[in-house]
Amino acid sequence: MASAEVLRAGTDFDGTERSPMRNAEARVTLGVTAAREGDLEQALIMGERALQGDRQSVPSLIMTSRELAAEMRRQYSSEPGAQDYLARLHSLAQDKPGFMPR
Repeated sequence: MASAEVLRAGTDFDGTERSPMRNAEARVTLGVTAAREGDLEQALIMGERALQGDRQSVPSLIMTSRELAAEMRRQYSSEPGAQDYLARLHSLAQDKPGFMPR
């Protein structure tokens, strides 16, 4: 199932998320795609939205986000928005050692 479809299926008509973790993972995937296509703004939007909201498993979200973090480091390491995103992800990972590479 495509990431956009996961988001549609996991969100009620009123915007309530039925599947917050699946939706967060779908947003990370969309963020990776945007980053690889050169769209830093969209990548940051998707990455930040993935980190918001109710999550049952922070380690799972951190592991899923590793690919987006790698793209941010590889392509956008000098961009302030990318640095902020990576810092936020790193702060989440501090409580869960071993899930986020340096």
